Amino acid sequence: MCSKIYQTSAFLGCLLVSTLNTTSMNADEASKPESLEQRVSYSYGLMIAKQLTERGIEIDFDQFASAFKTVIKGGEPLLSDDEASAAFDANQKILDEKSADGSDRDNLIAGKEFLAANLKKDGIKSTPSGLQYEVITEGNGAQPSSTDVVEVHYHGTLINGTVFDSSVDRGETTSFPLNRVIPGWTEGLQLMKEGSKYRFFIPYSLAYGERGAGADIKPYSALIFEVELFKVGE
Repeated sequence: MCSKIYQTSAFLGCLLVSTLNTTSMNADEASKPESLEQRVSYSYGLMIAKQLTERGIEIDFDQFASAFKTVIKGGEPLLSDDEASAAFDANQKILDEKSADGSDRDNLIAGKEFLAANLKKDGIKSTPSGLQYEVITEGNGAQPSSTDVVEVHYHGTLINGTVFDSSVDRGETTSFPLNRVIPGWTEGLQLMKEGSKYRFFIPYSLAYGERGAGADIKPYSALIFEVELFKVGE
């Protein structure tokens, strides 16, 4: 989980050292660290606290101390690695949205409003991740896994209808492994069977995120893809 935490939160939260002890001593009562172990421990505390503060991350000190103590003593964490990673991802999404401004914020708001209204339409379904989809045609062939190569036709637009990419317009299907595309595609295509045609409504967090892609897909852009699955496997 450490590498995931580094990537998602950009601080050394995995280095659980003994900066927190089991006494009730507060910061004002603490004595200046003297031994090497004390100074190293205090330095890690400083580093983690500064990075949390710089990124505007608020923490529950009781839970923070509990996690430290559990790991240091070899106990069983109260959250699994997947649950901890999901918490970091959710918090990172909040931080990213808070930092959005100008046209980026306009895209963020427009995407959220579009998806909220879209979800109320007949035939629109949603997954726990926030991916929305509409079944246009349901096939009965093979269903891909997250690492399978698939052959598809797709037509991608922004929520305002602007086409940014389309194999349909090019008149040629395309193939790729599902673990090499945006998360919304990886998740969505696994819902389909060969012969299916779905329309996906993808929030920015499952698309190109806060960075966007190319000239047309701006930061925080929600995307719409109509996808037809022809074949699973090479």
